[in-house]
Amino acid sequence: MSQDPTIPSPTGRRRFLASGAAALGAATAGQLAAPGAARGATVAARPAHRPAVAPLPDGLFTLGVASGDPLPDGVVLWTRLAPDPLHGGGMPDRTVEVEWQVATDARFRRIVRRGTARAEAAYGHSVHADVRGLAPGRDHWYRFRAEGQLSPAGRTRTAPAPHSVGALRLALASCQNWQHGYFSAYADMAAQDPDAVLFVGDYIYESGPSATAVRRHEGTGEPVTLEQYRNRYAQYRSDPDLARMHASAPWIVTFDDHEVDNDFAGQIPQDPDRQPHDAFVARLTAGYQAFYEHMPVRASAVPDGPHIRVHRRLDFGRLARLQVLDTRQHRSDQATTQEGAQNPLLTMLGASQRRWLIDGLRGSSARWNLIGSQIMLAETDLLPGVGKRWYYDAWDGYQTERNALLGELAAVRNPVVLSGDRHLTMVSDVKRDFADPGSRVIGAEFVGCSISSNGDQDQAAFRAQWDPLRADNPHWKLLDAHRGYHLFDIDADGIDAQVRTVETVLSPTSPQREPVRLRVDAGTPGVRTV
Repeated sequence: MSQDPTIPSPTGRRRFLASGAAALGAATAGQLAAPGAARGATVAARPAHRPAVAPLPDGLFTLGVASGDPLPDGVVLWTRLAPDPLHGGGMPDRTVEVEWQVATDARFRRIVRRGTARAEAAYGHSVHADVRGLAPGRDHWYRFRAEGQLSPAGRTRTAPAPHSVGALRLALASCQNWQHGYFSAYADMAAQDPDAVLFVGDYIYESGPSATAVRRHEGTGEPVTLEQYRNRYAQYRSDPDLARMHASAPWIVTFDDHEVDNDFAGQIPQDPDRQPHDAFVARLTAGYQAFYEHMPVRASAVPDGPHIRVHRRLDFGRLARLQVLDTRQHRSDQATTQEGAQNPLLTMLGASQRRWLIDGLRGSSARWNLIGSQIMLAETDLLPGVGKRWYYDAWDGYQTERNALLGELAAVRNPVVLSGDRHLTMVSDVKRDFADPGSRVIGAEFVGCSISSNGDQDQAAFRAQWDPLRADNPHWKLLDAHRGYHLFDIDADGIDAQVRTVETVLSPTSPQREPVRLRVDAGTPGVRTV
C-alpha cells in the first residue's frame, strides 16, 4: 500500500476483465442536478464588486472522502465540510463552491475529469458529485478543494463494461455500534482490497451514551433532530479504519433500523406510546436527511420529508446483478404471533418495490443474481422440537410475501442473498419452501457478522443458545459469533467466500482469526464449506 494511507496503491488490486474500454477524453465536468450538484468546469464570472465574506475555518475535511454506487462510466464522490464535526459542523450559513478532480494516477498527473459542486448549508455542506465519462473497470483517484484547503485523496473503481464477464471482489459489512467496540475489521478489509463494499444497514446506532461503553456516544441522549443525527454520523465517520476504507473503494449502502430507531416499521416506531406519530415522522425526516448527507449516494436518494428512495440496481458487466433492497421504510408493522406472520396482507417491500425487484430478477441476464437485504431471508426456527417460533422482524414475520419471493428466486440463475442485522454469521441454503422439509434448495444466503455490535461475544453462551436449534434448521451451514465481515471472490464458475473475523473489538487494533472458507458453485444451488 502507499505510504500515504489516504491514497491506496493500485498494486495487487484484482482486475475486472472488461472489454472495449474507451480512451479517456479531455478533462471535463460531471453533472448532478440536485443539492450539492456538480457543475461545469468553467465557472461563470462573478461581479467585480461583491460583499466580502469571512474565510472558512481551517480543517474543512475532517470527515474524509468517500465514493459509491459505481457504474461502468461513473461513480458518486462524497465529502462534507465540517471543521467542528461533533457540534453541528461548524460551517457558516452560506453555500461553498467545492472543486473536485478525478485522475487515473495517485499523484494526479493525469486528471481526466474535474468540476465544481455546491456545498449547501441546508444539506450540512455535504457534496455528492455524480461523475460520468470515466473508463470502465479501472481505478481512479479523486480529491476536493474548497477555498484553498485540499481534502485527502481517495481511490475508487468503476464497474466493468456492460458486456464483460470477469471477476468481482465484494465485501459485505453491517452493524457497527460505536459503543460496543472499535471498527478494526476495516483494517483487514482495506488490506484485502475489494472492488466494492456492500453495507446493508446499521451504520450508526441511535442509543444514548453509556458510561460503561468501550467508546462513549456523543451527546446526552438519543438523536431525534437533524443536528443530533449529523453529530452522530460525524462521530462514526471519525473512526480511522472506517475513514480509510471509505477512501479505498466505492461503497453501496442501504439503511436498516438503527439509522433512525430500533425496529421501526414504516412510520411506526417500536414504542408508539412514547413517540407520537407526528414526532416520529419528524424524527424519520431528520434521520433520512442525515443518512443522505453522509452517504455516497446519487440524487435519487435526496429525501422528500419522511420518504427516501434507497432501493436500486447495479450491474457488474454480465457477471453479476446486485439489487439493493429497502426492507424498513415500506413494511407493515411486525407480527407478534405465528398466525400473524402468515397474514397475506403483510408486506416487507411494499407493492412498488416488490414489482421493481421482480422485474429486475426476471429481466436479468447476469450469471449471478445478488440481493442485498438488510434482514435474513432464510428461516430461523427458535423453538427446539415440535412447532415453530420465528424472529418476526426478519422475513420470517412476512411469510406470504417471502414465499412469493422464493418462487421468483427459484426461476432465476444463481440467486445469492447478502444480509445483515443478526450480529452473527449465519450462512444458509435457501429453500423453495421452508415449511416443507423436503423442499429443494434454490440458492444461498450469507448473513454477515457485525463490525462491532454485541462486542466480544461469549462464545460458550452463544453455542449453548444456538446449537440446540441446528436440528430444527438443517439449512444452516455455518454459525459464528465473532466480529468481522464477509469477502466474496465472484467469477463465472462460482463464489469463493471468506468469513474474516477479528480476535477482539475492545482494542483499536486486533489480530485476524483464520478465515472460514465456503463455496457456491454456479448451477448448483446452495453453499458448502471448503
